[in-house]
Amino acid sequence: MKYYEEYIYNGNDLGANYSKECTIFKVWSPPSQNVKLVIYDNYDDTTGKEYIMNKQENGIWEFKLYGDYKNKYYTYKVTIGELEKETVDPYTKGSTANGQKGMIVDFKSINPKGWENHRLPNPISQAQVIIYETHIRDFTVGNVDIKNKGKYLAFTESAALDYLKELGVTHIHILPIFDFGSVDETKDEYNWGYDPHLYNVPEGSYSTNPYDGTVRIKELKEMIKSLHENDIRVIMDVVYNHTYKVETSPFDILVPKYYYRINDDGKYSNGSGCGNEIGTEKEMVRKFIIDSLKFWVNEYKIDGFRFDLMGIMDIYTMKEIEKELRTIKSDILIYGEPWAGGESILSPHLMFTKGKQRGSNIAVFNDDFRNAIKGDNDGYGLGFINGGRWLESEVKKGIVGNIFYSNDINGFCDNPIETINYVSCHDNLTLFDKIKKTSSDTTEYEIEKMNRLALSIILTSYGIPFIHGGSEILKSKRGHHNSYNLGDEINKINWNDKYKYKETFEYIKGLIRFRKSQRVMNLENKDDIRKYLTFIDCPESCVGYLITSPYKEDYKNILIVHNANRREVKIQLPMSDNWKIIGNEYEVNLDGIYKRSKRFNNISIPALSTYILCKK
Repeated sequence: MKYYEEYIYNGNDLGANYSKECTIFKVWSPPSQNVKLVIYDNYDDTTGKEYIMNKQENGIWEFKLYGDYKNKYYTYKVTIGELEKETVDPYTKGSTANGQKGMIVDFKSINPKGWENHRLPNPISQAQVIIYETHIRDFTVGNVDIKNKGKYLAFTESAALDYLKELGVTHIHILPIFDFGSVDETKDEYNWGYDPHLYNVPEGSYSTNPYDGTVRIKELKEMIKSLHENDIRVIMDVVYNHTYKVETSPFDILVPKYYYRINDDGKYSNGSGCGNEIGTEKEMVRKFIIDSLKFWVNEYKIDGFRFDLMGIMDIYTMKEIEKELRTIKSDILIYGEPWAGGESILSPHLMFTKGKQRGSNIAVFNDDFRNAIKGDNDGYGLGFINGGRWLESEVKKGIVGNIFYSNDINGFCDNPIETINYVSCHDNLTLFDKIKKTSSDTTEYEIEKMNRLALSIILTSYGIPFIHGGSEILKSKRGHHNSYNLGDEINKINWNDKYKYKETFEYIKGLIRFRKSQRVMNLENKDDIRKYLTFIDCPESCVGYLITSPYKEDYKNILIVHNANRREVKIQLPMSDNWKIIGNEYEVNLDGIYKRSKRFNNISIPALSTYILCKK
């Protein structure tokens, strides 16, 4: 397979570079014999004016179009061999509905009022991050108080903002908002969106007008600005591992088979499980990915990226991404899935899988901790919270952030900020559905307590906590584990559940407040965790640990106990002085629920509950 090494282009001007005087177009297509630029005055025009582009060095085709073509539309007609095909520019930053035409974007004329200098959230350390994952439709269509249901603008409304602020999360992780191909933007369709078409263009189905390319840009920026001004940072879910289709991809029209991994038999490798996989190790592919990420940070002020199927992205690309993005934004959050979706031809030693993140400032989803807490994702396997046995050691590994804590408790991380601690996400059964499937002999309130216990373990462990949107109010997908296209009725958050499960919502809110209030809960260094955390003796299916804080503003001692038994257990207190209980089976209150008397040296922990005791 030809890699076109002799045509590598290092310039930062691919795409349509607009100015009022002229727009300069540059596209990389080494195998083309001829490339035409087609300009359309309106998004619905069927014919446009054609211009012959000039071939330059390094496989670049260029054309300088004089005049002001602000927010007009364009495509390329590419001739390779005897076949001419029309395609969108992969570097385009705007488009018409369903990505049919690219757009010559003048961002200054589109930006919402106050965008350039809007107030950004203060930088925080990675250990202070608390992630809330949601889908634009899931979060907004079921809320009766939202006008712009299923749209970017829903996150400018108080009903959405107030909920996130009340919960206390620091970052919102939004499922794909780049242009994806699995829905018709002109219809009311549903998909998670892991099907990229145009990587640098906002998805049009979340805008109020998918036809006019300026609207999606402005409304996405209004969403981001609104979240920022309410102290909520925005994480973009990105899918640089495959494209929705091959035959209609600008990549394969401009440079056939270059952007993808190809098997020896000439067929597309399928490490994504979606029919193709991007060859991130190739120079111009790596360049495209990094150019794209830098564009989202610089133009849309994105605060972090979650990489889909990061396991089939090569190590060198991921390290270069981290280096380039931190040069722009030092506190940017970078994390992803350390696995593949199928068998890849990328060499295993190059795959960015679990353990390869050591020392990279990139975090990975901790499926070991997830499985230890709840069991397997969709089956009948049991975890710590729902009846699994002899899992205490695995839970302890997660609590310390999967660092090397001791010979018996050690994991895949150098430091805790390399692990994303979670028990559920958009994929697979929700936490509630998983517990319900494996707990047929339990009451509804016991299921609620298990749900609460699972999230309490995540929120009191070292690493970066990640909450699947709605799990704090026991979100259900009615037992569906793969609901990517099952619509709003299955996927949406039922906001009535905030009142039905008010006790759990308040409990999770209280845990977040507790975590944010104690500096010692946000340790980033493995040596500090080994120094300040000590596990205490507990009965089976119970884990307890004492944290001693060096910070004056903290409680001096914090005792946390997770009891997964369906019975009460007694715990010997490590110190006989007064303890203030700030978390019991019902609530978390930083001011204290009640104090222990000095004459007691043990405490009873009710079934399926987390207790937090503190003292100065």
